[in-house]
Amino acid sequence: MNDLSSFHFIRPWCLLFLPAVIGVWWMVRTLGNPFRRWQDVMAPELLDAATVNRDQRQKWRTYSLLTGWVIAAIAVAGPTWRPEPSPFADDPVPVMLLLKSGETMNQTDLSPSRMERARLKVADFAELRKGLPLGLIAYAGSAHLVLPPTRDTGVVATMAAEIGPEIMPTPGDELAVALTLAMKTLGDRGGSIVVVADTVPAGAESALKEFRTSYGVSVEIFGVAREETPERDDLANAASNLRADLTLLTPDTTDVATIVRRIADTPIAVSVDGAGTRWAEMGWWLVPIVALWVLSGFRRDEQVSERSE
Repeated sequence: MNDLSSFHFIRPWCLLFLPAVIGVWWMVRTLGNPFRRWQDVMAPELLDAATVNRDQRQKWRTYSLLTGWVIAAIAVAGPTWRPEPSPFADDPVPVMLLLKSGETMNQTDLSPSRMERARLKVADFAELRKGLPLGLIAYAGSAHLVLPPTRDTGVVATMAAEIGPEIMPTPGDELAVALTLAMKTLGDRGGSIVVVADTVPAGAESALKEFRTSYGVSVEIFGVAREETPERDDLANAASNLRADLTLLTPDTTDVATIVRRIADTPIAVSVDGAGTRWAEMGWWLVPIVALWVLSGFRRDEQVSERSE
């Protein structure tokens, strides 16, 4: 998910130029003022009366120069908030499905059971992403890789149909462990994670926040729960800690289609030589603003042109 919560500077050390920029501007403003010496010997109100349009034009040009320099320094620092898309235009985003298989998934408040509804939704997801890389992890008190990302999405749906709490070796609900395993499986290529779960236990907040801090991957939470239930509130809390989007199941495939569409619009966070995520350079958007400020400082003075004629 792309939002301003990931805002930072690619080259933050360039912001150290700002004090130098302000210092140079102050020197230019002071030494370039033709009335500087008169200000020491004349009263301010008398000097203002003896000059024409001095304040308006001089102040506009002076502060335009400062504003342009400050914006330029910020642009050079490389403001960004969006991971750089994959350089391979035809390389689809791989997705890891994290299917919760804890004991709570056997509850029957959703007919025939939460687990069965989750399996059906995984099958819908596999169908809508047919031919695109899709992997599967089952988790409860421990997390286990069922399939790495594969283009044979039909086998993902088949394997998900065989997963249930009865085959999990450890009871519990360790979402953070499953998320970490998903990132290890995706590797440097990056991708997206979709969590299919009915709830997230209290006390997982710190682990989820730590995961979000460590990885810039896009996370979607598919909630096997109804609106206005404690389960929905727990899922919303987990989504907030992960800065993820939460989608609750619907009777049709609208829920799955919504997630698939969001994933398709998500750029892959590409790593280079183990240096971490590459971030898109967004400072160039400030270049037109700098150009406008610079041009505004070169307006022709009408009085000078009349005298020259």
